[in-house]
Amino acid sequence: MTFDPFTQYDRRTLVASDPVEIDASAAMVWEILTDLPRYGEWNPYCVRAESTLEMGAPVNMMLVDYTGSGSLIPWCEYLCAFEPERLLSWELPGTPEFPYEARRDQVVTPLGPYRCRYLSTDAFFGENAIHVMNFTQGWVKRAFDDTARALKRRAEAMHQACTTVAA
Repeated sequence: MTFDPFTQYDRRTLVASDPVEIDASAAMVWEILTDLPRYGEWNPYCVRAESTLEMGAPVNMMLVDYTGSGSLIPWCEYLCAFEPERLLSWELPGTPEFPYEARRDQVVTPLGPYRCRYLSTDAFFGENAIHVMNFTQGWVKRAFDDTARALKRRAEAMHQACTTVAA
């Protein structure tokens, strides 16, 4: 069963990328999503990521500031879901110093042997969720849409290269 963020979270505090259909296997897309050292080669928003990808492990990232400056922002969240070829998620727990809980889900849905759909969401939680949503929705959506399109380009190019070599 495919994880559906739209049924799991409050839609008023959920930002989603446009879903993209990718002409490559879910396995190939998963390989790209979990090859964190190569994020800088294709991902326009998260240009660096490091993690063991073990449950609860930190995911240390460098994110491009989509609010306008374009500078890099160090960011850390924690792996909370890892279902090969289906779901990769990390979360930001709220603390008294930074009470802005969130969860990022990247959902891969196989559509056939060489086709899948990708969707990325950010769900905001807690008493500050609606304020975070109001402040960040526009730039988060743009960052996630850019990432989804870049993932599509990367996966389709890799798939094409594999099929060309096999032919």
